[in-house]
Order: sequence, then C-alpha cells, then structure tokens
Amino acid sequence: MPSKTRHLVLLVGPTGVGKSLAAVHLARRFQGEIVSCDSIQVYRGFDIGTAKPPPELRQAVPHHLVDVAEPHCQFTAADFVRQALKAIRTIDQRHHLPIIVGGTGLYFKALLSGLFPGPGRDDSLREKLHLRIKADGLESLWRELHEVDPTYARLIGCRDKVRIIRALEVFYLTQKPLSAHFRATRSPLRGFHPLKIGLKLEREELYRRIEARVEKMFEGGLVEEVRSLLARGVRETAPPFRALGYKHVLRHLRGEISLDEAVSLTKKDTRHYAKRQMTWFRKMEGIRWFEADDLRSLEEYLEVELAA
Repeated sequence: MPSKTRHLVLLVGPTGVGKSLAAVHLARRFQGEIVSCDSIQVYRGFDIGTAKPPPELRQAVPHHLVDVAEPHCQFTAADFVRQALKAIRTIDQRHHLPIIVGGTGLYFKALLSGLFPGPGRDDSLREKLHLRIKADGLESLWRELHEVDPTYARLIGCRDKVRIIRALEVFYLTQKPLSAHFRATRSPLRGFHPLKIGLKLEREELYRRIEARVEKMFEGGLVEEVRSLLARGVRETAPPFRALGYKHVLRHLRGEISLDEAVSLTKKDTRHYAKRQMTWFRKMEGIRWFEADDLRSLEEYLEVELAA
C-alpha cells in the first residue's frame, strides 16, 4: 500500500558530482521516476555537452523533461514548473516516487516557492534594455539590478542576460523587486512532502571529476555535435548555445581559439559554475547533505523518511 504522505525527492548538487547515477540508483530502489531539473537537457540535439543521461539509463528508469524543447525556443522557469508539475502528478498517480534531479537552482526555487503571475513581457521596454547593453555593457544593467534587487542579482550573477533583463523589466513595470514577488507567491507543491537531498564532494575531487568529464565530452564528439547542429540550421544565437562548453566550441569553429583553449576554458567555466551552484544550494533551507559516494547512507535516510 502506498504511504498516505505524498513524498517527493529533490536531489541537488554541483555539476559533475554524480547526481544522475545516484538518481537512477534511488529510482530503482524506491520505485521512482526521474524529472530532470536541467535548463539545457530540455533541448533536443544538445546531448554530449549537457551530459544527458545515456539511452540505457533512460530505458532502465523513466526520465521526464529531457528533449522536450526545440533549440530555437527560450525554455523558461515557468515552462519548467508547468511541465514538471504535470510529470510529478502523473508519477504520483502511478504510486511511484517523483525524483527531481539537476543543478539549475532557479528551477528548483520556482518549483518550491512558485512563480508570481505576471507582468507579461514588454517588448518596447526590453528593446530599450538591449540598447543599453550595447551602449554600456551587460554589467552596467546588473549593477543597476543589484541596487534595486540585491537578493536576486546575487543569485543569478552578472552574466545572465535573459534573467537580468526580465528582473529589471519586472521592477520597472511593478516598482517591486522580483525577489519580493517570489516571496509573495505560494508553492505549487502543496500536498507533497518534499525531501531535499544534496550531494557533495571535497573540492579537489569534484574538480578532478569535472575536468575528466569535460575531456570525455570533447573526446566523445562535442565538436562534431556542434557542427551537426549548425548544419541542421540551429543558429549560434540559439539559447542552449550559451551553455557551458558549447559557447567555446563555437568560438573554436569560428577560428577564434584553438581546440586546447576551448577545452581549458570549458574546464575553467565549469569549475566556476560548480562553485556558484554550491553557494546557491547552501542557501536553500532543509537540505540534508550526503557524500556523493555514500549511497548506502542516502538509502537508509530515505527508507526512514518514506516510511513516515
């Protein structure tokens, strides 16, 4: 008989820590299904550079929100929440355990805390913001955002153009910071008991794994994948091409940097991204942290919690 409590597992951690394999292990152990919380794995064709779970893992355990968007589309946090909720409810109806796994902190925040209903986009205002970026640079807009909404500015960083523009748009239209809107919203997960689990590693080991994974991506055909995507008509301005690895491969293919430089820069960017992820997740309340290789302790913890 299923538990009366509707449980849901949120598995977080930095890139390269081993979340995908841990999620599959837990799904097999606790009759679960996986919902990807990765802002780039949603895009079709972007496989190697996103470390998308291989076909054998996706066949062994159902995966949701992988390959659900075309590369030319901007997949938003609102899109994620809508599709994730649909997947979670479907999994729950089968009396299986939803396991949300990934490293996109903003998506986890949107799922846990909700998204405020508006305002809609203002194309005229966005055009003005884009012109300001051309004239003064993106960092100038981020500094302005930091003045009016320091909480959100610190979360997204100074290079996230899409979210910087959206946050300033919301502030200009409502005279209220986006972070304040988030605080006033209600969680869409009402009725579920979320179990937040984090995976961690010592920094040196995490960086070693990140560098090994980046090398494996390039050896496994990342450059060829990008060439194929471009040949199929995917533009360099497509949203997923801004992701780690892909932007440096594009620079390599344009002749701006060597292949060795593309690999080195991808390693550097990925290490920095992992550091930002850990900063984000450490600020999330209620996470129970485990060593990434200690799956037995993680199992024992879930056995107790899921029986409650």
